[in-house]
Amino acid sequence: MKKKVTVLVICATVFALVTACSGAGGGDVGIAIGPSASATQAVTKVILDAYGIEEGSYREFQEGFGDAMDGVKDGNIDISFGVLGLPAASITDLQASTGDVKLLSLSDEAIQYVEEKSGYLRYTIPADSYDFLEEDVETVTAYAVLVANTNTVDDELAYELAKVMIEHADENTHAQAEQMTLENALNGLEGLPIHPGAKRYYEEQGLTVEAEEAQISADAANRKSELVLGTGSQGGTYYPLGGEIANIWNNYIDGVNVTNTETGASVENLVSIRDGTMDLGMTVHVPAREALEGTGEFDGSPVENFAFIGHIYPEVVQIVTREATGINSLDELAN
Repeated sequence: MKKKVTVLVICATVFALVTACSGAGGGDVGIAIGPSASATQAVTKVILDAYGIEEGSYREFQEGFGDAMDGVKDGNIDISFGVLGLPAASITDLQASTGDVKLLSLSDEAIQYVEEKSGYLRYTIPADSYDFLEEDVETVTAYAVLVANTNTVDDELAYELAKVMIEHADENTHAQAEQMTLENALNGLEGLPIHPGAKRYYEEQGLTVEAEEAQISADAANRKSELVLGTGSQGGTYYPLGGEIANIWNNYIDGVNVTNTETGASVENLVSIRDGTMDLGMTVHVPAREALEGTGEFDGSPVENFAFIGHIYPEVVQIVTREATGINSLDELAN
């Protein structure tokens, strides 16, 4: 007689704790720290140091902000650091796609550490900066500034670049263009040499310029007709804003054509100016000071042939994640 054998299959539900989602520990968390040789990457590393988050304890992505946002959207990247204007269109777009964007605040201790280790300063992102924010976010900021190659931008051209950038800012449709005012024009200048042509324009407008004048070798008689402006990644602020600035210069300055180009942003732009492959560059004022001093990313290789033309807008560190990651603070990733 056949025996009936009853096989009982017991289905067990296994709960796996995925670090990228819980935020506990750092090994599986993907963090976009910014492109290689960028101001974003430099300040990101200072911030991670402030929390004791060591290199190798997370998956590192050296992405431009646009690509980083794509990674956050599809879940491959958990946290993205960006040094951007407010509001950043790419963050607004990410919220429209996912509906669960979150900005992480920095602790008071971390902000103090960053202020001591860099030129960044405390900044509060108001809750009304983005529709999804329910409260203010504490972070740090610096200034985006325009600098020029002193070997290719002569006095008269620098005068016109500063004048047109300020006086025709109302023709620039980018949100950050409203920051390019005479009142803000010298923000970020401290510690940098100013181009004598730009200084002349600002002093004519009644501003007091307390900065060393750069030594200029450029000559109007040998002025280039084609100039290159280094900006940043297409997903960030520099590239679209720089494109509009270049178009306005081209409309009002005779004899030159300025072309904006996508780059890794601040550090790459300064290096390109040093190497003679770029005429104008957008940069955060902090790496610009390091470039002049030959410190930080420029250790032993200072950039001596650049000068300040004018302030563009405040650069705010914005640390982006999603509710889906379960990460509420960088403290959770500390070793």
